[in-house]
Amino acid sequence: MRGIGSIDSLSSILEGLARRLGIESKLLENRMRRDWVSIVGEPIASNTWPDQVRYKKLYLLVRNSVWLHQLTFLKPTLIQKLNQVAGGEFVTEIALRVGEIPARTAASATTPPLDDDVTLSEVELAETASHVSAIQDPELRQLFTSVISRNLRTLTPPG
Repeated sequence: MRGIGSIDSLSSILEGLARRLGIESKLLENRMRRDWVSIVGEPIASNTWPDQVRYKKLYLLVRNSVWLHQLTFLKPTLIQKLNQVAGGEFVTEIALRVGEIPARTAASATTPPLDDDVTLSEVELAETASHVSAIQDPELRQLFTSVISRNLRTLTPPG
């Protein structure tokens, strides 16, 4: 039980909310799509696309039957990489099917600009880090760091 005055970290609130709303797999899908090249590497990423995750099963689109055959042997390695990135056992099986691979879009085009002008004291940095440290997604962690930093600046008197 929490003590009086204890505050939940932002990451634990977001994780709990995602779990209650049942959107953990959607968040994982979006994260996989955004980071697909860094997760599986360029050769595999240019010939595959993570279509969806349902009941811990990743449905993976593959460019052609040659790649489908090759990836059949790489399933255990891919599952391990995906779960390592996800921070838990979110994928236990991969279903491969030949399909059209969508064109890649730049993730930075959808990322809002961050507030780089904010400088924080060591106490403010520690406070911010304590709230965002469990957020695994680096862009989301940076975004929340920026939001918390701006709010700390408005709460803290100058000087």
